Amino acid sequence: MSAEQLDLFPSGQPGRGTAGEKTRPVASAPVDLNPDSSLAAAMTAFHGHMIRQGFSDNTVKAFQADLRLLGKYLAANKPIGAVSQGDLERFLVWMKADRGVPCSPKSYARRLTTLKVFFAWLAESEVLRTDPAAPLIHQHPTTPMPELVYDVDVSALLRTARDLLWAPKPDARPYLLVTLVLQTGIKKGECVEIKLEHIDLSNPQAPVLYIRYADPRRTLKERKLALGPNFAPAYNQYLREYKPKEYLFECTPRNLEYVLEDLAALAGVKGGVSFEQLRWTCAVRDYRNGMTADQLRQKLGLSHITWRETLPKIQKLASPAL
Repeated sequence: MSAEQLDLFPSGQPGRGTAGEKTRPVASAPVDLNPDSSLAAAMTAFHGHMIRQGFSDNTVKAFQADLRLLGKYLAANKPIGAVSQGDLERFLVWMKADRGVPCSPKSYARRLTTLKVFFAWLAESEVLRTDPAAPLIHQHPTTPMPELVYDVDVSALLRTARDLLWAPKPDARPYLLVTLVLQTGIKKGECVEIKLEHIDLSNPQAPVLYIRYADPRRTLKERKLALGPNFAPAYNQYLREYKPKEYLFECTPRNLEYVLEDLAALAGVKGGVSFEQLRWTCAVRDYRNGMTADQLRQKLGLSHITWRETLPKIQKLASPAL
């Protein structure tokens, strides 16, 4: 994900070779921050807030760059209490038309998001009495709709993967992998970081997966996910065949992509299958089956900011054809 676009379904930390995330606390601003404090001082405090709240590194860098641009336009020593809605509207016009540097629709939308998140934090922390960015209209850029795995192809994948369980040379890995991602909607980076200790088979009919993060800044994405009753038999067969020592999949992320590609080819699914497609397919299926929006957000491990753009896409994909 580049600083020009905040990915809606960001990939997880690079790997080696139905519950939800923790509730994010509302962090207060430093006690010495007040309406007379400079924009630069507020930017510094906001940086600390983002770190404490577990914002991704790319988001922190992008938001800070956007705010530095605002400081360049308004002057970094301008009191935050003196920043008006008009100032922000003129900044947006300058950035889009008068700055002399191209500003793509995606960059413009992200920078508007930065203003809204920054000033909303100042208002919620009671540093500012009103939020000057609240009235700004947020027009999202047009982006391609995500690709799903069609129901007929899901059936073909599962049927082919089940056949591999009982082949002359059995292989449980394709079935375990495709059902795991379809059931949980986890990202590729999260998949490769699953340790054996993260899987709870205390109740084989209702196994549980714990998504953990080593980086303390990402612990807000940790969650507990339900696995289906068919998981345990395939999992136990997989353990007998592959004998993993610590991680569930002791291979590289690219190896797991090959597993999906090979399975898709065997199943006759044209164009192959990716982790992202399975993740979106899981989300749309859960939404169609009645999972509430907030439960789904938590299951996918997404922040409220990312969810603003993700939910409309899920709703559109889940709606009947026109």
